[in-house]
Amino acid sequence: QLQLEESGGVLVPRGGSLRLSCVADGSSFPSYAIGWFRQAPGKEREGVLCIDWRDSPSTHLDSVKGRFTISRDNVKNTAYLDLNSLEPEDTAVYYCASSRSGYCSGLQSSNFDSWGRGTHVTVSS
Repeated sequence: QLQLEESGGVLVPRGGSLRLSCVADGSSFPSYAIGWFRQAPGKEREGVLCIDWRDSPSTHLDSVKGRFTISRDNVKNTAYLDLNSLEPEDTAVYYCASSRSGYCSGLQSSNFDSWGRGTHVTVSS
């Protein structure tokens, strides 16, 4: 399984932008789907965006459509989440996860077999 590590989460003002990175350990990275999830305090983890092995992205959270973008660089074994026009409601711990199936499968947590430890994003108002 891949080992994943997120980075890039910081305190950012409302309306600001961030790039989160997810670095994977493993030469098989290109065959995996990579999903981004987030969890706010006291709430369930929710799927945000996913990119499959064919480099096809999918958005699973209506509130981030048009603001967040997922991408991947298979040479660097890295996936990215670009967050724009941030709102306080985006405050959460953001996790990346991999699915060896190569597909996003509706961004169900149970379909992802490896997880990073999360990176904190705090959006101030």
